[in-house]
Amino acid sequence: MRQDRPEDDLTDALEDALVRCSYHVMGILTRVGAENDLSLTQLRVLGILRDRRGRMSDLAAHLGLDKSTMSGLVDRAERRGLLARGKNPEDGRVVDVYATPAGLELIERMLAEFRRELAPAIEPLTPEQRGQLTRLLGILLERPPAAPVRPARTR
Repeated sequence: MRQDRPEDDLTDALEDALVRCSYHVMGILTRVGAENDLSLTQLRVLGILRDRRGRMSDLAAHLGLDKSTMSGLVDRAERRGLLARGKNPEDGRVVDVYATPAGLELIERMLAEFRRELAPAIEPLTPEQRGQLTRLLGILLERPPAAPVRPARTR
């Protein structure tokens, strides 16, 4: 822990709060996904496609997956009737992935469950605090993630 300056204490507290918050949210998402026989990554794919179509390569890049892994995820979801592939309406040479009606129904059910489980954490906040938190998190999320720092090799 840094404790050289008071702002270091604030930074440590913020980092700790963000990590604890992310664990809480990820725990809910993991539980909701598992109850619907979906991995966290499958849940993320459905979440991304709930209101849009996406190219396989864009989805893979967004999720940090290679194309073959992404293809396997989509194949499994297609077999369950949750996702489908189709020609891009603007460029017929491109294949998009999109949620089927069954996939959209599942997404809505899981979203409702997620909201129910998250509600106790959000309910104590006033509408003004909710707005402030939303704006502040938006600032954090606007910045692209930094490249991972890899430790130097020792000989």
